[in-house]
Formats: sequence, structure tokens, C-alpha cells
Amino acid sequence: MAEEKKKEEKKIIVDEDWKKEAQKEKEILAAKEKTEKKEEEQDKRTGPLPKGNFAALISTLTTQALFSLGLLQIKGQEEREPDLALAKYNIDMLETIEEKTKGNLSEEEKKVLENMLNEIRMAYVKSAG
Repeated sequence: MAEEKKKEEKKIIVDEDWKKEAQKEKEILAAKEKTEKKEEEQDKRTGPLPKGNFAALISTLTTQALFSLGLLQIKGQEEREPDLALAKYNIDMLETIEEKTKGNLSEEEKKVLENMLNEIRMAYVKSAG
């Protein structure tokens, strides 16, 4: 009698709720795998992105300003007229960062920001004049 109880306890009962839950988990894992695969493919094409830091932020805004001034071009596209308003906006963003971070930057970060601002201001004056 005790053996029969043990055999009954060991039985796995599969009901519809369990099947639905298992299917959901399977779908979630498949979606996660698909996302990871896409990310890996993207990394293979463009390479992994560098770690974000202050210099990268400054460089991004400077690049946007240079592009809007028409000093950077995309291969295969025709030359564009400078967008001085957009360039001014990006310069203003850099100036805001300079103002808000005053006293909180390392010497290297401070020099990077000052140099980028000086270069982009000169480029703006050249394009506007």
C-alpha cells in the first residue's frame, strides 16, 4: 500500500495551464535569443560601440555642429548648404555643458571642451562670414 502511494505521488500531471505557461516561456526565450542574435550581427557589421564618456559626448555635439556647417559630408550625397541655426544650437549646447560643469571637470576634460568649442566657434564664424 505504501508503495502504491509513492508511485502515485511521483506521477507528473500535465494540465493545460502548465502547457500554456511552458509555451510562454519558450516564446520568451526564443524572442530573447533572436534579439541577442540581431545585436551580435550589428556588432559584427559596425563593431562594438565604445564606452560613453565626457570626451565622446563633446565629440558628438562637435561633429553635429561641423555637419550642420557643411564641413563634414556623407559620401555619395551632394553638398548641402550650411544650417547656421542648427550649428549655433550645437555650439550653445556645448557652452551649456561648459557652464554647468565648471569646477567639476578634470584638466583633460576641461581642455577637450575648450579646444572643441574654440574650433567650432572659428568654423562657425568662417561659414557665417
